[in-house]
Formats: sequence, C-alpha cells, structure tokens
Amino acid sequence: MRRLGLIGGMSWQSTAIYYRHLNTIAHQRLGGLHSADIILRSLDFADIAEKQHKDDWDGAAEMLVAAARDLERGGAEALVLCTNTMHLLADRIEAACSIPLIHIADATAGAIRQTSSKTPALLATRFTMERAFYRDRLVEKQGIATIVPDEAGRATVHRIIYEELCEGVVTASSKQAYLDEVTRLQARGADGVILGCTEITMLIGQDDFDIPVFDTTWIHAKAAMDFALGEKS
Repeated sequence: MRRLGLIGGMSWQSTAIYYRHLNTIAHQRLGGLHSADIILRSLDFADIAEKQHKDDWDGAAEMLVAAARDLERGGAEALVLCTNTMHLLADRIEAACSIPLIHIADATAGAIRQTSSKTPALLATRFTMERAFYRDRLVEKQGIATIVPDEAGRATVHRIIYEELCEGVVTASSKQAYLDEVTRLQARGADGVILGCTEITMLIGQDDFDIPVFDTTWIHAKAAMDFALGEKS
C-alpha cells in the first residue's frame, strides 16, 4: 500500500470524514485489520480562512506548500488536499513537490462521466463557484459545464458552509435552503449536483434527490485509495 499525505484541517470537520472514508475503503478491500497508510498535516483553518477572505492567496500558498513538503519529507507518495476551494493553489503545490497530487476536480469529473449528467449544479464556497479554476478544469478534462446559483444563492450556500458546517452545525433550515437552491438550479437545466465543498456532505446527499449527486469528499477519498492500492480509479 502506498502512503498518502493528507493536507487537512480545512475544515477539520471534513478531514475527519476523509479519514473515516479512507480507512473504510482500505478495510473493505483488504479485509482483516487493514487500514489506510496515512500521514496527516492538519492546518489551523482560521489562518487559511482569513487569507481566503482577504484575497491573500500567496500567503495561503506558502502555508500549503510548506505542509506538502512536510508530507513529502515524511514519506508520503501522493498528496491529498482535503478541500475543494484550496485546489485553486494546486498548481503551486504540484510545482513545489516531486510526488503527485490527486486532484479533486479530476476525480469528480471522472465520476460525473460515469452517469447521465451533462450539466450538474455546483454548490461550493464563493471562491469555487465564482472563480474559474474548478469549473474550467471540469470543462477541460471532460467537457462538463456546470451551473452555479445566482448571487443570492451563492451568498446563502457560502454562509452556511463557513458559519455552520465548518463549525459542525447542521440544521434542518439550512438543509431546506440547499434543497430549495437545487430546485431552482434544476429549473435552469441542472441534471446533477456536485457537492463542491467537502463539508456539504454533512448536510445533503443522494437520498435527498432524484438526480445524481456527486459527493466530492467520498469521490476524492476513493480516488486516493485507488492510487494507494494500485487500482484504476
């Protein structure tokens, strides 16, 4: 089994879900007492979030690159950046290290192509919904165009992520707000839903919809373990 280096803590709520997924997959595939071979570098998300909202992406990149190098020195054979938003800096991390980074958007694109979805909705932080790095990668890799909420919808989705989910708060009212947003996006032609923030899986999932749901936390963890076990993702 190859050793995975996780850059986590963004937020720790979803990093904990990654840890459970990775070990569950390892156990299911290998049986017995097997678990995933992992090194975790968990950052203080308050520092990252401050840099995000101040548009200090250079400062954030310094933190992530340092974490990636720590993991490489520790024997990691691949990097798993446990967040969608911070893949905005994926190219900088890859340039600073000699081990591969398992890109969450690439894994998600592959999962989408296995379904009938052609124009999925993208629910995520403002940074992921409004900047091109994620949406363009889906188009470039697999020709997948996404639909994002309008300004009011983006504000609601973003607020719930940072003010509630990242603090472990899950409420029925916020779940309903997300369900209503997806209904509006379906009216605009969305035929799937990308849970494009790794905390959103805490709030909604496939059981809430009759269209395909792409849980990026699970998809990314599976791709990472496919790599670790030498299996095709």
